[in-house]
Amino acid sequence: MSDKIDLGNWGEELVAKSASCPRCKKTRTLKKLVQNFKCADLICDFCGFIAQVKTARVSNVDVMPKSILGAAWGPQKARMDAGIYTSLFVVLRSKENKDHTISFLASELQVPEMFVPRKPLSDNAKRAGWQGFLIDTTKVRDRFVRLGGGS
Repeated sequence: MSDKIDLGNWGEELVAKSASCPRCKKTRTLKKLVQNFKCADLICDFCGFIAQVKTARVSNVDVMPKSILGAAWGPQKARMDAGIYTSLFVVLRSKENKDHTISFLASELQVPEMFVPRKPLSDNAKRAGWQGFLIDTTKVRDRFVRLGGGS
């Protein structure tokens, strides 16, 4: 597996084992969904709450980056057009050590402007035409809730 996939899996596992469900507040109920489930990574096996997890390596885990890589633009755009937003956990992991923070952004606090489509991949690319997106955290910086961190 690639370093990015390993980092993402680590972040999902960290949130699943350390965060309570934001809806029902139960602990140890967040479970990983199957790999490549569109626009969601975790589900609460008690109340059905779903969330996405984005993990990034950063220099300072106390500073939210200006943008975070999203995933596929097509499914994200379709859900936004239908008025469906998925709550977001952001895990920041230090480049130098194992320090990390977990922040949360509820679906109802998200705005369409925070999702910025990227250019589609070129015709020469392995996945030609695929289009990703960025999450512009500056649009909602004051809406994130920090849940914790550690090493």
